[in-house]
Amino acid sequence: MTSILRRPRKVAAGLAAATIAIVSLAACSSSGDDSEPGGSAGEAPEISAEGVDDGTTLTLWTRAPMEKQANLLVEAYNASHENQVELTVVPNDDYVAKVGAAAGSDGLPDLFAADIVYVPNWVQQGLFQDISTSIDALPYKDEINKGHLSAGTYEGSEYVLPFVLDLSMLFWNKELFEEAGLDPEVAPANLAEYADAAKAIQDLGKDGVYGTATGLNCGGCLVFTWFPSIWADGEEVLSDDGMESLLASDTAKDVYATWQDLWASGAVLPASQDETGATWTQQFTEGNIGLMFYPATLLSSTPFDAGVAGIPGPEGGASTFVGGDGIGISKDSENADQAWNFLTWLMSEEAQVEVLAKNNDVVSRSDFANNEYAATDPRLVTINEVAGNGDTPVAINFQQAFNAPTSPWLELVRNAVLNDTGTVDADNDAITDVLSQ
Repeated sequence: MTSILRRPRKVAAGLAAATIAIVSLAACSSSGDDSEPGGSAGEAPEISAEGVDDGTTLTLWTRAPMEKQANLLVEAYNASHENQVELTVVPNDDYVAKVGAAAGSDGLPDLFAADIVYVPNWVQQGLFQDISTSIDALPYKDEINKGHLSAGTYEGSEYVLPFVLDLSMLFWNKELFEEAGLDPEVAPANLAEYADAAKAIQDLGKDGVYGTATGLNCGGCLVFTWFPSIWADGEEVLSDDGMESLLASDTAKDVYATWQDLWASGAVLPASQDETGATWTQQFTEGNIGLMFYPATLLSSTPFDAGVAGIPGPEGGASTFVGGDGIGISKDSENADQAWNFLTWLMSEEAQVEVLAKNNDVVSRSDFANNEYAATDPRLVTINEVAGNGDTPVAINFQQAFNAPTSPWLELVRNAVLNDTGTVDADNDAITDVLSQ
């Protein structure tokens, strides 16, 4: 198993702080819609401790990347409760605009999930109800994923709980490793070994098979999979207040140089150049990629024997981007007690273990990390261990700086990897300019 570098945890300073998580998005959205609805965070409503289960129909929105998990959770809740949840799954690229339009017309559902990088803005804009009192009363609050709680905290009040966690991990195809003369049971210990493995698989000369793949036209894919290489070496990607980019450090430049060399060597799937995120994992899932940084939520749907480890840095270590979605009660809901009943169930052992862990997904409570389903698959144990050493970077202008199709982060990566322009420092300054607006 790859060694794990433990890093000191920090508490978010307001909304814009970089946050350390102790336990997945989901990968980040690649939508370019920067619109944010207006509003302000409100006071906490009176909600009963367990919520109310009285047969109310609740509405819930989620984005498409979380559809599988959302369906499983909603089906299990509906089968065991008088309340019934009606789930609406929205295409990823349409989600921000849909939420913004609904917020402006007081048409949000009772509950809605949000990519964790959008949560700070939507909390500040008042889209979620304050559920601090209810969260604070949970006897297991200290076990809930800290990254997601912190991302949803504004001026000392809490607005969201974790919905589905997604982690970025190193996956490798054991069959291709063995064919290339590599040990299929041992993960690359650092980025140099990662590159060597990719080149060795490329040298097999198999038609349609490539050493590695990524999304070089997908800012969200790249933060999800490349930031951990920087964290693994003990470095940061943002300042504590989320206003300054630190992506021109020597460690960061080593990451870009490794990928530039891989691209120049022909070991990267050519389609990676134009990959916007819609199909960035497809070729690995089909068995055509030797190794890549990959969402942990896809473990259950990967149809061959794959190894799993944390994402290494240039010097080693291991880390992960703790992404996925948070969930809260919308400002427009008139069913706060009933919605809270769903949220408390979501945090329960029934939901976390018997629904999520059973489906090979990461749990949101650390006290459930060592569960009966994880115990049957050493890869799940690895995922849970690395999850405790990941980060969830949070900044008010994260979307514009990193995820948008025209983001300066995407420009930095493409300049450094595809064009080798030597403009990392200037491109990093451009990211800071957006973050500090």
